[in-house]
Amino acid sequence: MKPSIYNLTQQELADWLVKNGEKKFRVTQLWDWLYVKRVQAFTEMTNLSKELIRRLTEEFSVNPLQEVVAQESSDGTVKYLFELEDKHMIETVLMRHQYGLSVCVTTQIGCNIGCTFCASGLLKKQRNLTTGEIVAQIMQVQHYLDEKSQNERVSHIVVMGIGEPFDNYDAVMNFLYIMNDPKGLAIGARHMTVSTSGIVPKIKQFADNGLQVNLAISLHAPNNDVRTAIMRINKAYPLEKLMDAVDYYLAKTNRRITFEYIMLSHVNDRIEHARELAQLLHNKKKLVYVNLIPYNPVDEHDNYQRSQSDDILAFYQELKRHGINCVIRQEHGTDIDAACGQLRSKQMKKMK
Repeated sequence: MKPSIYNLTQQELADWLVKNGEKKFRVTQLWDWLYVKRVQAFTEMTNLSKELIRRLTEEFSVNPLQEVVAQESSDGTVKYLFELEDKHMIETVLMRHQYGLSVCVTTQIGCNIGCTFCASGLLKKQRNLTTGEIVAQIMQVQHYLDEKSQNERVSHIVVMGIGEPFDNYDAVMNFLYIMNDPKGLAIGARHMTVSTSGIVPKIKQFADNGLQVNLAISLHAPNNDVRTAIMRINKAYPLEKLMDAVDYYLAKTNRRITFEYIMLSHVNDRIEHARELAQLLHNKKKLVYVNLIPYNPVDEHDNYQRSQSDDILAFYQELKRHGINCVIRQEHGTDIDAACGQLRSKQMKKMK
């Protein structure tokens, strides 16, 4: 299988061109064809020489994804199931917000983090996605938008799909650089968010990187006992180590962190849990934001249920009473396979 041209940052593409006897300025033309004109074949790049097109065609593919299913919700959310060249399948989601169009991308085939409530982990990690496979998810969605309207564009990105992004750190960072490139899609760094379950060394590395991409942490519990029970990663990086990394990130960047908190009935949604969470975040409350997420039940994890609306509201009000900035996440795509991994899991069952 040929690697996707989307694997390359602009600098890497410039280096490849020079190595192959081309003038460096060709990178601007090629980048424009890929990310501004958004062609899907090298033969459409009409201002490149036939020889260069031949070399590009020999060495690279353009799009490594094939659409299998696209589910569209009544609220405009679109959930895609894409097949990769090695026949593995991944999910990508387009969400419509008042502030723009956001795409949630997948970074791994399967996941090894082992959160006990999550559909993503039903398939253990098979491999990391390449940078090109992550970029292609955005390009596929943008092509979909281009076909429907010339005026809509992906404006925000969340790296929160299947997999642990910081377990595929280098590919994810190159993806962010490509998305942020001002001569391409030019998606602002502050319009992109990377979510991690809490890989402490990578949180610190991300802080040192300097790219002003937002950070979200999947917390889901206010103490080690509950978090270890539902998130295996807490054994390696308990809350003490995680909060130390959070303090490092805040001191280094002075940028706000979002804490994701899935509301699980009778597991982590009691008022005492809210008070514990407020205490955990008390000395950071000026730079933290809690996102309370109603749980999307997963057939394979039927021991977990969504918290009652009154319990979620009471939890929210208790956090607010303690001065913690928080919000109850607006739901998208509730009439389709909403949870990460559900669409892929259903499709795989059909194929058996």
